[in-house]
Amino acid sequence: MEEISMIGLDLAKNVFQIHSSDEMGHVILRRRLRRNQVLEFFDQLPRCVVAMEACSSAHYWGREIGRLGHEIRLIPPAYVKPFVKRQKNDAADAEAICEAASRPTMHFVPVKSEETQSAAMVFRARELLVRQRTQLINALRGHLGELGHVAPQGARNIRKLVDMVEDCETAIPEAAQACLSGLIEMLTRLNSQIRGLDAEIARRARDNEVARRLMTVPGIGPLIATALVALAPPPETFRRGRDFAAWLGLVPRQHSIGGKQRLGATTKMGERSLRRLLIIGANSVVLWRARKTTGADPWLARMIERKPPLLVRVALANKMARIVWAIMTTGEVYRAPAASA
Repeated sequence: MEEISMIGLDLAKNVFQIHSSDEMGHVILRRRLRRNQVLEFFDQLPRCVVAMEACSSAHYWGREIGRLGHEIRLIPPAYVKPFVKRQKNDAADAEAICEAASRPTMHFVPVKSEETQSAAMVFRARELLVRQRTQLINALRGHLGELGHVAPQGARNIRKLVDMVEDCETAIPEAAQACLSGLIEMLTRLNSQIRGLDAEIARRARDNEVARRLMTVPGIGPLIATALVALAPPPETFRRGRDFAAWLGLVPRQHSIGGKQRLGATTKMGERSLRRLLIIGANSVVLWRARKTTGADPWLARMIERKPPLLVRVALANKMARIVWAIMTTGEVYRAPAASA
């Protein structure tokens, strides 16, 4: 046991697999553990490196095993897959994790605290409720369309659909009336829950100093600012702003060969919620720019003139991501670039 320097731990719900090696990479121990044996096993080991894939429960086990004095390394699953030999099983996965963690150029994921995970759950819950609300609106619109009742598109026009159901003069069969009323009741309850989460997000934005500084960036409001604080890794994880933008997946995918550079669509790596929110924020800036005649960013004006609309929004989101990293790193606020003479 004293020779163990690194352990690859393959996580599961009940049955865990470990693969340990010494400093030279020689295999020391392979073992299968039940859930209630994991902490007891690591408590008996001298301090070593424990590597895991960055899955849903990895942060919990990282905190618990880290409290026992071990060094925790979380690896993105995509970086572990190339090290799996032949068939996939728990033992092969644990060996691949151990091998990947020993690479000097490997990138690791910071272990999240319980507070950070709890803050992220606010956004996850809100996203789920918004998706469910969209499903209900589409169902209500589709069912009424079958009966010949239509309304303009958009969530803002849902009130017209509700009025059609509640209007006694609308010719809706009794069976359909009861069904549609149930959908409206669920929709009302979802709207109330979403408003409650929006209020909680706004409160967090007011109370958090970093979020207040992020909201000085055009296109970033309370929702995006608090999402960046809760979901983004610590800024010191990245060496520069473009690395943060690349982590978000806001850079072109490369397929270069023979010295010839070939760039494709965005990679869509990293946290998709943050990427989507930044693109939405960039879209609001572009729409605001369309209504302004003076004082707009000259870089954005040139982009709008030369590039397709979606490309402009993604490029602006990339720029916003780099600005966000700089603000979180330096502790300053956003300052608009001075207009050239």
